Order: sequence, then structure tokens, then C-alpha cells
Amino acid sequence: MPRRRGIVTKARMTVMEPGTLTNTVHVRHTFSVWLQALRVHFVPCSVLPATLGTVIAWSRFGLFHAGDFFLVLVAVTVNYFGLAMMDDVFDYMQAVDRLSGNGKNPYSGGSGVLTSGALKPVQVLRAAAFCFTLVAIIGFYFVFTKGWPILLFGIIGLFSSIFYTAPPVRFGYRGFGEAGLLVNFGPVIGLGAFFVQTGTLAWEPFTASLALSFMMWSMIIINEIPDYEEDRCGGKWNLVARFGREKGIRFFTAGLAAAYLTIALSVASGMSPLPALLGLSSVPLALRCVRILRERYTDRVEMWPANHAMVQVHALTALGLIAGYLLAGLHPGS
Repeated sequence: MPRRRGIVTKARMTVMEPGTLTNTVHVRHTFSVWLQALRVHFVPCSVLPATLGTVIAWSRFGLFHAGDFFLVLVAVTVNYFGLAMMDDVFDYMQAVDRLSGNGKNPYSGGSGVLTSGALKPVQVLRAAAFCFTLVAIIGFYFVFTKGWPILLFGIIGLFSSIFYTAPPVRFGYRGFGEAGLLVNFGPVIGLGAFFVQTGTLAWEPFTASLALSFMMWSMIIINEIPDYEEDRCGGKWNLVARFGREKGIRFFTAGLAAAYLTIALSVASGMSPLPALLGLSSVPLALRCVRILRERYTDRVEMWPANHAMVQVHALTALGLIAGYLLAGLHPGS
């Protein structure tokens, strides 16, 4: 009787080449380390203002160039990566992010890749230089295709990002860091993205993105509070280090209030459409964030839920504004 095929099978064994598993683990570890160095959880702070400026251009003028929008997103994201890495290196060299402490708040104190020895400062600096070079290339492309105002946006953005902690300017150490990031992570990105789409400047994208500027201000302040002692010891005299954590809570709350007031007044004046009030949908979460901060601000580890909530508040506000302008574009006259 013939033997039926397919009943009995032999298991095939895959023999790995020596070192393959080790190399795979090394690649995954390297990727994880660089992902940590880039601090990707703050990327929306760059991407959302750019998206808002672009959506306003479509909503108000019916203009949308997908390729240009993609390049804008690449530029603002990569510029943020460069800023994050430069900040990491010079804070580390200043001994701000390697002083002893009682634990780590994941939203403050740098990425940790330098203090752990996972990367060397020269490696991170080279990566930051590559990022800024790519941003400059995209910027010059827009200067030649869209006009000279892009050069102004680019100079402000790159200068602020590079010299946030880099000598000799180091304005993040001199009490001007919050103001510099407030300008850049709002009007510079939002209005710049609007100009790329329309070739014009207008008050509406400036005002709308200003609300996200104040949100960014509050995010910076709340992330400085856990580093209060380290920043003072390292000579990083930001607003919280200068005036104390209690005043920092006031600065933080004032930033939130200014953001929501900007949205409300912009709609009330007729500059922004009524659906833009969706930007106020983050108010309950913002109030929860303030409550947690007031209760736990003296413990940098225990206050991390407030830092996390602030990232969500910024994103929810931006998404509300974006959704509002999308609705206005779909239903003109709203």
C-alpha cells in the first residue's frame, strides 16, 4: 500500500549564523538609544502649529500644496530634533543634567543618553549638525520657490534652536529661553507654514498660532519645575530657577489663561471662525493639570502626571483649532 504524502513531515530548523542575534540586538538597542535622544514625545509641539497654519490657508483661501506641506513637516520636525540634541549636549557639559537627585521625571532633565553613557557628546552634536543642515537646505528651497520672508523665518528658527543653550548666546541660561521658544513654536512655525501655502502673511494665522505659543510657554515652565535645584546649581537661570517653583506655577497658569483668552477673543472679534472654539475643549484637562501641579510640585518624580497632562493639553488645543478650521472650510460662512 503506497505511503500517503503529507502525513509525516520533518521540521525544518533554521540555523542562525554566528553573531546574527547579537547584531540584531545591537541594532535594536542603537535605534532605541537614538529614539530616546530625539525625545519624540515633544514632536507634536512642532508639527501641530505647522498643520494649523496650513489648514488655515486651505480654509480661508482654498490653497493646499501637499508636497510643500510634507517638506514643512520634515523641516520643523528635524529642527526640533536638532534643538533637543543641542540642549542635551550643552546641559550635560554644564553639568545641569548629571547632578545627583531623587529619581527621574521622564519629561524633564534631558534625554538621559549622555548621562548613561549610551552616546557621546560628539555623536549627538554631529547628529544635531546634520539636522540643522537639512533644515537649511529645505529652507533655501522655499526661499527660492516661495520668497524671501522664508529666509527671515528660517534665520529666527535656526538661531533660536542652536543658541538656546549653545555658547556664546545661551539665552536659555539667561532667562530668555521661554520667550524664544514661545515665538518659535507658534507664529514662526504657524505663520511660516501659512506663507508657504499662500505666499502672503496675515494676522489670522499669527493669532491662532499664538494660542499654541502660550501653550508651549506653559509646557516649558512645567518641565522646568522638576529641574529647579539642578538648574540653579548648573547656572541655568530660566524663569523657574530665578523666581522659584511657586512663581513658576503662576507663570504656568498665566500661560494657559492667555492661550484660552486668545482663542476666545479671536472668535469674538470675528478673526477666527466660530468652530475654532473647539480649541477650548482642553480646558477640563488643563484644570486637572493645574491641580496636580499644585499638589505635587515639590516632588519632581510624583509630579510627572502633570507634565504628561500638559503635553495632552497642548495637543488637544491644537487639534481642536485644526478641527475648527477644517469645519469652517467645509462649511464657509461658519
